[in-house]
Amino acid sequence: MTAERDWPLYEVFVRGKRGLNHVHVGSLHAADDRMALTHARDLYTRRNEGVSIWVVRSAHIAASTRDEKDPFFDPSADKVYRHPTFYDIPDDVPHI
Repeated sequence: MTAERDWPLYEVFVRGKRGLNHVHVGSLHAADDRMALTHARDLYTRRNEGVSIWVVRSAHIAASTRDEKDPFFDPSADKVYRHPTFYDIPDDVPHI
C-alpha cells in the first residue's frame, strides 16, 4: 500500500451557490481522482456552500511565470477588438 505522502497533489476549485466560476480553495493529497473529489467535498464544502467541485492534479497544470508576464501578454495589446470599446452594452446584460 502506498503511503499518503506518496499520493499525488491535487488542486481544488469550488463553485459557490451564487458564484459564476470556480475558485481555487486549496490543495490535498489523494490516491486517485475519486478520492480527491470525496476529500475535497468533505474539506471544502462542509457548510453546503458549493454546487460544483473540480480537482486537478497539480502536475497537470501549466502556468505562465512572472518573468514572462510582459512578453506573454503583449500580443493581446494589439487586438483592440477584444475590448468592448466600440459599442454600447445594454444595462440589462448581466455579468459584463
